Amino acid sequence: MTLDELDRRLIAATQGGLPLVPQPYEAVGALLGISGTMVRERLAQMLESGLIRRIGAVPNHYRLGWTANGMTVWDIDDARVDQLGEQVGALPGVSHCYRRPRELPRWPYNLFAMLHGRSREEVERQRVQVRALLGDACRTDDILYSSAILKKTGLRLKDH
Repeated sequence: MTLDELDRRLIAATQGGLPLVPQPYEAVGALLGISGTMVRERLAQMLESGLIRRIGAVPNHYRLGWTANGMTVWDIDDARVDQLGEQVGALPGVSHCYRRPRELPRWPYNLFAMLHGRSREEVERQRVQVRALLGDACRTDDILYSSAILKKTGLRLKDH
């Protein structure tokens, strides 16, 4: 997809996130002098072309009280990882779940699931639930707790 001037202005206007207002696309459109419908259409074209992968909300779990955040990592039978990953991703308390390649011999894990809780004990209880769901398809697992808040950013245009 070739970016025109409007696309560049749209990316610049949204790269810090959409405004937290009831009609964010209309607010962005007002900044750019176009309709909210046009904003949605241009973003949809960018999604379709692969320029952007998704548009989504990124909650600040800490501000919501979810201060115990653990990335659980699982060594799952490859024949079952996709099906089980979908089930894990649907559990309450799991914000995202995805498959990644192993880095043998030092990293045997191929399924990752981020668990959120108000305490580590709550996260550990969720981990036990995930382990039960995975059953004998899981060979080993671990949990990596967050030690810092990382800033998430979206698409950025390089300044010229």
